[in-house]
Amino acid sequence: MPRRFIPLTEVSEILDVSAAQAYALVRSGDLPAIKVGGRGQWRVETSELESYIQRMYAETRELVSTRTDTEDPAAGDDTAPA
Repeated sequence: MPRRFIPLTEVSEILDVSAAQAYALVRSGDLPAIKVGGRGQWRVETSELESYIQRMYAETRELVSTRTDTEDPAAGDDTAPA
């Protein structure tokens, strides 16, 4: 049976972001999560993570479709050489 909840460390690995960035997504409300246990450890439901990823794909498609031909396609791309 697949796991229903995963820790933020795993979320950060899946999204290839830092743990601080994953926590910021939770704190901002962009990625719903719950606190569990006596130490209040954050857990994200795998279905919520998948929904977040799908929303980001939709937002990216919208962003790309509204760009003009004069805009630099690499602007804001953190993988482009500086």
